[in-house]
Amino acid sequence: MRNTTGLLAVTAAALLALTACSSSDDASSSPSTTPATTAAVTEESSTTPTPADATELERVAGTYTDLYFGGSGKAAYAFLSKRCKAKADPDVFTATVEQAAKDYGPDHPATDVHATVSGDMGRVSYKVKGLPKFDQDAQPWAREGGTWKYDAC
Repeated sequence: MRNTTGLLAVTAAALLALTACSSSDDASSSPSTTPATTAAVTEESSTTPTPADATELERVAGTYTDLYFGGSGKAAYAFLSKRCKAKADPDVFTATVEQAAKDYGPDHPATDVHATVSGDMGRVSYKVKGLPKFDQDAQPWAREGGTWKYDAC
């Protein structure tokens, strides 16, 4: 019985630690903030992005969109994160981008681009001129080796 009780206590502690590490939009406004949550909120505020980080991400997302609808598959593929490259065959990705250019044409730049950055993770929202079905809201991006990479795979 002692081993079961000990195992349950360790499991409960581990679950509590995982819960404290999860993020929620309401966590910072919760009236009952635990010490673990306070530490997470403090850590997030200390990594407040500089405007240059968000500006650079906005620029990169716009370039990626231009390449994608311009049919430049190989160039657009270079903007994918390592995680996305592992999931996307370069030839299939290139063919998909070329088909998008044939289907929609190249004149669809990203407009009204807004990015938020926290450390090496970013989210970008933008409209695709003339193609509202491709508008993005909080599209994930990751900074790898100092360069922003598309991470919505």
